[in-house]
Amino acid sequence: MRAYWAQLDTRFPQVEEVFDDVMAEALAILTREGIDAYLEAGRAIGKLGRGVEPMLAFLEEWPSTARAAGEAALPAVMALIQRMQKSPNGRAITPFLQTLAPVARRLPAMEPMQRYLDMVLDFMTRTTSSIHGHHTTFPSPGLPEFFAQAPGLLSQLTLAGLKNWVEYGIRNYRTHPERQKDYFSLQSADSRAVLQRERHGTLLVDVERKLDLYLRGLWQDGDHLVPYSTAFDEIRKPIPYYDKLGIRLPDVFDDAGDIAGIDRYRAVLAHIVGHRRWSEAQIADNWSPFQRMAVEFFEDCRIETLLIREYPGLRRIFLALHPQPVEDACDPETTSCLRHRMAMLSRALLDPHHAYRDADLNDFVQRFHAVMQQGESSTREIAALALNYVARTRRQSDQLARIHFADTVVDYRDDNRQLWKFIEEGDEEAAFDEKRKIEPDREIRGLPPRHYHEWDYNSQTYRPDWASVYEALHASGNPADIDRLLQKHGALAKRLKKMLDLLKPQDRVRIRYQEEGSELDLDVALRSLIDFKGGAIPDPRINMSHRTDGRDIAVMLLLDLSESLNERAAGSDQTILELSQEAVSLLAWAIEKLGDPFAIAGFHSNTRHDVRYLHIKGYGEAWNDDVKARLAAMRAGYSTRMGAAMRHAAHYLGARPADKKLMLILTDGQPSDVDAHDERLLVEDARQAVKELDQEGIFTYCISLDPKADEYVGDIFGRQYTVVDHVERLPERLPQLFMALTK
Repeated sequence: MRAYWAQLDTRFPQVEEVFDDVMAEALAILTREGIDAYLEAGRAIGKLGRGVEPMLAFLEEWPSTARAAGEAALPAVMALIQRMQKSPNGRAITPFLQTLAPVARRLPAMEPMQRYLDMVLDFMTRTTSSIHGHHTTFPSPGLPEFFAQAPGLLSQLTLAGLKNWVEYGIRNYRTHPERQKDYFSLQSADSRAVLQRERHGTLLVDVERKLDLYLRGLWQDGDHLVPYSTAFDEIRKPIPYYDKLGIRLPDVFDDAGDIAGIDRYRAVLAHIVGHRRWSEAQIADNWSPFQRMAVEFFEDCRIETLLIREYPGLRRIFLALHPQPVEDACDPETTSCLRHRMAMLSRALLDPHHAYRDADLNDFVQRFHAVMQQGESSTREIAALALNYVARTRRQSDQLARIHFADTVVDYRDDNRQLWKFIEEGDEEAAFDEKRKIEPDREIRGLPPRHYHEWDYNSQTYRPDWASVYEALHASGNPADIDRLLQKHGALAKRLKKMLDLLKPQDRVRIRYQEEGSELDLDVALRSLIDFKGGAIPDPRINMSHRTDGRDIAVMLLLDLSESLNERAAGSDQTILELSQEAVSLLAWAIEKLGDPFAIAGFHSNTRHDVRYLHIKGYGEAWNDDVKARLAAMRAGYSTRMGAAMRHAAHYLGARPADKKLMLILTDGQPSDVDAHDERLLVEDARQAVKELDQEGIFTYCISLDPKADEYVGDIFGRQYTVVDHVERLPERLPQLFMALTK
């Protein structure tokens, strides 16, 4: 670290305080060359004469930015900073750097990031004014406001929509400083109106997590999803494709009729997965472009036929998105109709109810289905069928320069670049994997992080996309260890069982002595009959009814797994972690006996960039050996970023269809983390998280094992907490507290 500190060459004490933390994050993310460039850029920013804030912002934000957009973005970022420094806009460098990471997470690739930087430079150039028209003297009024709003804007707009929104503001308010500030801070009515106008479609960044789970769950595949913008290439629109770096998809999909934008993404991914699973790359050198086009159309239809066999519901989506060319729309005398014929054939191969009359088309549709009835077929066999079709249907007019394109573009299909391999290198060759089988042999990576805002009590605002939560299934140990813990507390379990029997729901409870009811109460009816026979006034309440007396509670038990749990409990030879393990085991056993749906998860953090959320038991799992094995393997480490963990736990608890939703937080200390130097910061964020969960109908309750908890826990949870002073009694207290809360 001393060598890195010398390379940074700064004397700011504020930087020295956080240097070890930011370098630990940088070393975990950046390459060796990236570390050198990072320190050199930090040194340059520190020498700008703008104080410590720009340097701190860069050192903290760049590793996350590099992880999202790539280390190659650094020269472009530094070039923009130099331009800002040489202009009157030097004060905008700090807000630019402070929002760089959340912007990069919305633009996770070099190309869209470069377009964003170009847009910022154009914005700055056009709104920086001059008195005499030669040298700029007044800074851009709206640039700092724009940087503050950029992460939020990119959560609602595509990059193209953001460009249009910025262009409107520049065009209308370039010469009105105050109005310009109002526009770019979203204070003016027309600013919000233009924003609403530009919002459309389904953004890839908003559904990336769902699509990643879709790939894994339905197709047992997975890859990095990389967005590209369709707004900047006017001559040739980009097409979905995949290579070694991931699957490239449009950054936004509008709804297409009844097909939602996310279903369009699913159709593209299904098609690409089909190619990776069933297609073999073919040698392209001896085939003409027309022949290759025919092979691609036939192979696409083979892949989609196999996909429909696996999931028949895909046919509806494919047919809704596939164009339906009119049979006589192309004039073969004046226009090349090859694409038109291939699009009609493609539609006919997928649509059993097509109405095309062409004899050759119908003949090859029958031959295609005959081949597919024998099994999966192969790319080579389908290619031979495609070449036969080209040979039979080719016309002299296919060579004409004028080509019929209307209703021939199938936009959910990729560009088929991986369907071909070239023996001789040429302009058409792309440098992809040497392995020519389209199906990749790659390990499916972990789930992408979820980003949560964090409350800054100093500014009374949220920091957008501030905490990154990584979730995983907890490691497993020996389930017999948990069984031994339950046997150890056998006497306590017997006492708890008596209490549980009283709380256990009775599905049907009789309500007696009703004048009107669902059935006759025979005991009361006989007593009334005897009274009547004896001359006394009979009781008319001879009916009874029933009501359901069930519990409708969903429970989330959230465990603080920070390093302090490894300390020994006062007055005990066990660690706090071991006592927590016993208590949670008893509580889980008790909740299982009651029949309430519940989940268990643990969390710890190592800066805002690495909050770990570990699933121990899900709502769909029973209290079995798999869950006990995870509970037996509980380990403690790192810090306690409670607010982010609570928000993520609420993501699962909030989806439960229950009348009452209870989140129990078991912790031994106040919220803290190594990158939060203000002790109140994470306490206030946890307090804000409790308010958010309350608005969502989730009741939070804290069980604290910290003897000093009274100093802060009330600030977070109000009166919804209990401090367990004698930690050794936790196994007894925790189930009792739960039963008291859920009576």
